[in-house]
Amino acid sequence: MARRDRLYALMQRLRDGRLHTAEAMAQDLGVSVRTIYRDMETLAASGVPVEGARGYGYTVQAAITLPPLNLTEAELEALHLALAALGASDLPEHAASARRLAAKIEAVLPEDVGPAPAPFGFATDAFAEAAHGFIHMPAIRAAIRARQRVRVEIAGAAHDIRPLHLDYFGRVWTCVAWDETVGDFTTLRIDRIAKVTPLPGLFVDEPGKTLADWRNGKT
Repeated sequence: MARRDRLYALMQRLRDGRLHTAEAMAQDLGVSVRTIYRDMETLAASGVPVEGARGYGYTVQAAITLPPLNLTEAELEALHLALAALGASDLPEHAASARRLAAKIEAVLPEDVGPAPAPFGFATDAFAEAAHGFIHMPAIRAAIRARQRVRVEIAGAAHDIRPLHLDYFGRVWTCVAWDETVGDFTTLRIDRIAKVTPLPGLFVDEPGKTLADWRNGKT
């Protein structure tokens, strides 16, 4: 069972208000007791009101739960942007709520291989870095739809690219593109882009430079 599904199953089980032991939950879900301990820590850190302790049992009291949701990339982008803006606001209570909500979403997003990502794509010092990245999302999305070449500036370097696809990977938004400056595919983190400038002229598909070519190269 995927971690996301397991966490949801645990929440469903705990919401009955009864006491559940880690051993019983581990046996029912086919995982180790240590895994259940980690899951309980994840749920608690995400704001789920988990009560209990190792060797005693766990329960959840008075929590509002929602059924599973299937989000499109655009919907997740909108949610991400809203949390980023609210988290960077001057309203302490709402900013704190945005952080907790982001942590809950982070807890049930699919796990990715590689180093552990920053929570929900946000910088450690809250949402400022991610909020800055979303400034460029409309321009990049429009360029993908119009097949418009753009110049992006990252870390003081400028690259002329053909943006091909927006993706959500490792809790951050990225853009797959053909980099005309280096003559190869590249994957850019949106929150690392300092500036986006449209370039004259549209691009057309060329062998070896399409999204399909990039995908075939990954397999």
